[in-house]
Amino acid sequence: MCIARSLQEFATVLRNLEDERIRMIENASEVLITPLEKFRKEQIGAAKEAKKKYDKETEKYCGILEKHLNLSSKKKESQLQEADSQVDLVRQHFYEVSLEYVFKVQEVQERKMFEFVEPLLAFLQGLFTFYHHGYELAKDFGDFKTQLTISIQNTRNRFEGTRSEVESLMKKMKENPLEHKTISPYTMEGYLYVQEKRHFGTSWVKHYCTYQRDSKQITMVPFDQKSGGKGGEDESVTLKSCTRRKTDSIEKRFCFDVEAVDRPGVITMQALSEEDRRLWMEAMDGREPVYNSNKDSQSEGTAQLDSIGFSIIRKCIHAVETRGINEQGLYRIVGVNSRVQKLLSVLMDPKTASETETDICAEWEIKTITSALKTYLRMLPGPLMMYQFQRSFIKAAKLENQESRVSEIHSLVHRLPEKNRQMLQLLMNHLANVANNHKQNLMTVANLGVVFGPTLLRPQEETVAAIMDIKFQNIVIEILIENHEKIFNTVPDMPLTNAQLHLSRKKSSDSKPPSCSERPLTLFHTVQSTEKQEQRNSIINSSLESVSSNPNSILNSSSSLQPNMNSSDPDLNVVKPTRPNSLTPFRKAKALYACKAEHDSELSFTAGTVFDNVHPSQEPGWLEGTLNGKTGLIPENYVEFL
Repeated sequence: MCIARSLQEFATVLRNLEDERIRMIENASEVLITPLEKFRKEQIGAAKEAKKKYDKETEKYCGILEKHLNLSSKKKESQLQEADSQVDLVRQHFYEVSLEYVFKVQEVQERKMFEFVEPLLAFLQGLFTFYHHGYELAKDFGDFKTQLTISIQNTRNRFEGTRSEVESLMKKMKENPLEHKTISPYTMEGYLYVQEKRHFGTSWVKHYCTYQRDSKQITMVPFDQKSGGKGGEDESVTLKSCTRRKTDSIEKRFCFDVEAVDRPGVITMQALSEEDRRLWMEAMDGREPVYNSNKDSQSEGTAQLDSIGFSIIRKCIHAVETRGINEQGLYRIVGVNSRVQKLLSVLMDPKTASETETDICAEWEIKTITSALKTYLRMLPGPLMMYQFQRSFIKAAKLENQESRVSEIHSLVHRLPEKNRQMLQLLMNHLANVANNHKQNLMTVANLGVVFGPTLLRPQEETVAAIMDIKFQNIVIEILIENHEKIFNTVPDMPLTNAQLHLSRKKSSDSKPPSCSERPLTLFHTVQSTEKQEQRNSIINSSLESVSSNPNSILNSSSSLQPNMNSSDPDLNVVKPTRPNSLTPFRKAKALYACKAEHDSELSFTAGTVFDNVHPSQEPGWLEGTLNGKTGLIPENYVEFL
């Protein structure tokens, strides 16, 4: 109320001041501009006319005088006297005009002293009146200004006094957001994305939704992000059931299905996070999807790298290479989703999948077959090039030297499981054939990289860093296609040892501790001391004794227990000296260098930090440990076991 009253007072003062200013401007036109304009037209204009007349008479007089001076003295006396008389008359007239002109100029100069200055004086008087009016307004406004100043100061003092309390409340709400929820008449409310069917397909529309458990009423209000307000009519339905959506049944995350009593069909909704979906399902008494316990039925319709999976991919490749290798936009143009799903159901049917026939009926369009191939690869439990190697492939693509990129990717491919590598080889040979026909199908190696990069090398979590690395996914696929013969048909060279990696890093960084971006991808370590070596050998011997009773366990053990006969590095220790194998219990480790995390799954730490429960991770070159209750990844070369 105080602010509203003060704004009204400000408006009154400004309005009065503006009215007086307008009057001053209007008065200026009467007392200044009009008199000056009149003086210019009447006085200065008359002087200009007199000057024109004077210039004309001057020209006439000078011309007659010149003719008179050129008269010959031999002419008669009467003619000469007549000429003299005529010149005298012209001279007299010129003299009179000159005096009139001088008189007019003198008159203008004299009038200027009062007719020009007097309007300016009148204007200044009006200006002073305007400022005096402002002074009077300021005097009248003084009392209110004093009261308002006191009120503002009191408000400021109250703000400073309560600011710490408000800040403390904010910290409590940040620490325990669930304990400080706003009191609401609804059981649950918040933003949800609702799937809506359109003529051109489906779209996800943002809604503000509320749910009341007693009445089971769900209200959905469309929300327009651009305008920041309501984007359509409200819709209310009565809840019948709520079921969590299977992850493999829809491309979106955090989805659940709602059935309504008064609306046909299923409403698919997407929550903002996994926690948000859990809260919505608890409020709606949601249930989990029903899974079939029959193993045969469960395996049916699931994509796997088995004989059926290889058969499906080979059939698709054979159909593409025999019927559509030259189709423009191959693999880029997608097929109709219903047709793709129907073809996949036919190919994945165990009754027909075991047949050796490699031909797909000609009734299926090429774009449907290519979409089925890509969809099957996306349906696998994990990407073909595996989550644990995704970061290593991306780092390899970021290397500056092309030869180094190819060599590193070559090495990583041969660390993939056998079936993954075989499937990848089958696919890359096919994509190379597609790229060889790029003049007809317009699908170059770069275009194929864009299409298959997100499918074969997708990250486990869709973070901002993963989005920024999409172009490097494409580069990896390009390298695989261009170098498929070398990568899949030859054995990779041995990677550099840690000693060589540390030596090259020392030359480039002047003996500074390696940064996180310089983490080596190798799994090998140099021998540090005789005492530690003996200790590790004892651990290895005890481990080998524990498995000696079962020869098959040795054959199935990690490749880290098998020496590489091609290595010529005398400092190379085949068994990792600072990393415990699968038979070693969790241990403590100490950080040798400081490191800042580049991803959410990694830990940030300083030199000297001690980690608990340190053990090998599935990510090559990384360990997993606990720091301050948080578990995350630690670079293997950055720690020393205690």
